Amino acid sequence: MTLQIVTDGSADIPEDWQRDYQIHVIPLSVRFGEESYSQHDLTFKDFYALVRQKHLLPKTSLPSPQQVVEFYRRIANKGDSVLSIHLSSKLSGTFAAVQMAARELAGELNIYPFDSGAGSAALGFMCREARMLSWRGWDIERILQRLTQIRDQLMILFTLENLEFAQMSGRINALQGAISSLLKINPIIKLREGLLYAADKVRGRQRALERIVEDLKQQMQERKINLAVVHAAAPEVAQELVTKIKALLNCQDVIVTDLSVPVAAHLGPGTIGIVAYPVTDEEG
Repeated sequence: MTLQIVTDGSADIPEDWQRDYQIHVIPLSVRFGEESYSQHDLTFKDFYALVRQKHLLPKTSLPSPQQVVEFYRRIANKGDSVLSIHLSSKLSGTFAAVQMAARELAGELNIYPFDSGAGSAALGFMCREARMLSWRGWDIERILQRLTQIRDQLMILFTLENLEFAQMSGRINALQGAISSLLKINPIIKLREGLLYAADKVRGRQRALERIVEDLKQQMQERKINLAVVHAAAPEVAQELVTKIKALLNCQDVIVTDLSVPVAAHLGPGTIGIVAYPVTDEEG
């Protein structure tokens, strides 16, 4: 059986993973008014400059079901199986488009849509793990069971450096943003049941990072974990966080990667996040 593994442009994946683990990515685009850009055509510096210049946040253009159908046909041959792993259906309409495409191609391709219940580097980890398990001879049903286990045990936390972008995106109002900025409040954003919500507000950037490490330690305890630290234009802080976590927790694989443009747009430069899940005996 030939297994193709697909995700979408909201995934945070090291570039070499796409090549080494044969991961296909359905690209997303962002629109500033009438102007549309592929997310891969904008550097983070250019992107944030555009946001400030226009003083508005872009809208993400999702792929249509027909575009997904065409994508599948480009990367797969008739009779192939396609495992398509995507951003939480509660955060995006991409998964619905994938489901419609899968129905249209029934009988031509064996497509298995999987709702990650998450996003960011969680998608990268899931795609990589699915590929490694397929190389070990696991069938698709067993792989899906493992992905479900990861989804159920996944931990995702973010902290924002400031609230300017969240204010522009409508996540908070201007008065809240002004007061929080004055008091140097850093919100802690957590994933729960496929949605992101404000779990806490901490005064000071350093304290917010310490809270992330504390929460990660409390949830994962002594278990071996895979860890990603994701960031929006803050590589030095990301590396510092990696060092702190590796000193306290039992980490197996650790990656540092940029936060995808569509997500970073709503959170702003300086955002730092962690994605972690326990490693099984098969992986260890």
